[in-house]
Amino acid sequence: MKKLNQIVLGMAVLAGMLAGCQNKPAAKAVAEEMKTEKPLEWSRNANIYEVNIRQYTPEGTLNAFAKHMPRLKEMGVDILWLMPVYPISEKNRKGSMGSYYAVADYQAVNPEFGTMDDLKSLVKQAHDMGMKVILDWVANHTGWDNIIMKDHKDWYTQNEKGEIVIPEGTDWSDTADLNYENQEMRKYMIESLKFWLTNADVDGFRCDVAGMVPTDFWEAARKELDAVKPVFMLAEDGGHELLENAFDMGYGWDFHHIMNDVVKGKKTANDMEAFFTKIDTVFPADSYLMNFITNHDENSWNGTIEERMGEGGKAFAVLTFTMPGMPLIYSGQEAGMNKRLKFFEKDEIDWSNETLAPFYKQLLSLKSSNKALQNGIKGGKIVRIPSDKNEAVYAFTREAEGNKVIVILNLGKEPVKATLEMDANAGNYACYKDGNKHDLAAKLAVDMKAWEYRVYVK
Repeated sequence: MKKLNQIVLGMAVLAGMLAGCQNKPAAKAVAEEMKTEKPLEWSRNANIYEVNIRQYTPEGTLNAFAKHMPRLKEMGVDILWLMPVYPISEKNRKGSMGSYYAVADYQAVNPEFGTMDDLKSLVKQAHDMGMKVILDWVANHTGWDNIIMKDHKDWYTQNEKGEIVIPEGTDWSDTADLNYENQEMRKYMIESLKFWLTNADVDGFRCDVAGMVPTDFWEAARKELDAVKPVFMLAEDGGHELLENAFDMGYGWDFHHIMNDVVKGKKTANDMEAFFTKIDTVFPADSYLMNFITNHDENSWNGTIEERMGEGGKAFAVLTFTMPGMPLIYSGQEAGMNKRLKFFEKDEIDWSNETLAPFYKQLLSLKSSNKALQNGIKGGKIVRIPSDKNEAVYAFTREAEGNKVIVILNLGKEPVKATLEMDANAGNYACYKDGNKHDLAAKLAVDMKAWEYRVYVK
C-alpha cells in the first residue's frame, strides 16, 4: 500500500520514538516475557526478498514464480516476503486489476495467482530449500466488497451519517477503514492470521501500515500466533514502539530517506553517524530494522534506483548489506530493473539482463557468512572510522565472534582523496569480492572514485 505522507511516517515517528525512550527497560522486560523467542534464531543472519507475484512472470501466478525459487536459493535468499496473495476487491478498485492491498477475503487466495494448494506447495518447496515464507498482511482496511462488510458494518469506521469511510489522511479510495474499537473484528482478524499458519504453514507476516493499527492489537495477536507456531513479524513502520512487544523488525524508512538526501546533496555522511547514534539510544537492543534502496512503494511511486540514486545505487546497496539490520532485495532488483512498475495493472519485470545477480549474490554471501554482520545483538556494533573528509567518506567497522568487517564508501559525485584514522583497526584483511589480501595502515590514504565502495574482511 502506498505509504502515508512522509511527515507522518518520518518526522512524527521520530518524535514518538524519543518520547517513549524513558519507558524502554520495562517494555523490553515485557517483550521477553511475551514472546516465545526474540527473535527467532534463523533470522540472525537472514536477508529478505520481496516477491511481486503479479509482475514477476508473464503468467503472474504462484506456480510460475515457484520456478524462480531455485535461482533465488542459489543466489542466497533466506526469506520470501509475498506481497498480498488474497482476492482483490472489485468495487471502487483502482485501475483494471486493483491494488493487492484492497482485500476481498482474508482467508482465500487470489484466483489470478492460483489456488490454496498452489500456495501450500510453494511454501513447502521453500521450506525444503531452507527458505522461509512470510505473507503480506493488511490489517488497517479492506476493499469495499470484502466478505465481512455485508454482515458487519459495525466492524468499520463510520462518519456521523453512518457511512463507512476510507483511512483518515489518505487517498486510498479503494479501501474501507476498519474499526479497532470493535472487539469482534479484532478476534476475526487474529483468527484469519492464524488461518495461514495452520493451513499454509507460513513463517510470519509483513504487516502493512502497522502503525495505523493499535499497538495493543498487535501485541495480543503476536501472543496468539506464537502459541500456534513461533513467527517472524515485520512491521511497515519506522518507529520503536511496535518492536517492543509485537514485532521483530521494522522499516528503515528514516535511513532510506537519508540515503536519498545524500544523493541530492541535502545530507552528508555525518548524518548517517547521527542516525546510528539515535538508533542505539531509542530502539530495543535486539530488534531489527529492514534496510533497502527500493521496495514496491519506492519503485512505483517515488522512482527507480537509478532515478533516485543515480550512480550511487551500488554503494548504497553495499551499505544496506553491511550496516546493522536486515537487507531487502525487491523483485527485479537483481536484474537492474530500471522502470517504475505499474501498481494497478499488469507490468511484467524484464529478466533479460541479470548482470547485477553476481553483485547481490556476493553481498548475500558476505551477510550470511560473517558473524560481525548478524542481525540484532549478535552482530557487531557499527563504529565509524574518522577521516579528514568526513562529510564525503563514510567508513566503519563491525566486529563480533572473531570476525571483522571494514567498509569504506565515497558517498559523493566527485572523486575524493582522504586519510582514514584506522588506529587499532589497521592490519591485514581480505577483499570481500576477490579474496585478495590488503595491508591497511594505521593512517590509511585512499583515493576513491565517485560512489566507490571497498569492503574488507578478517
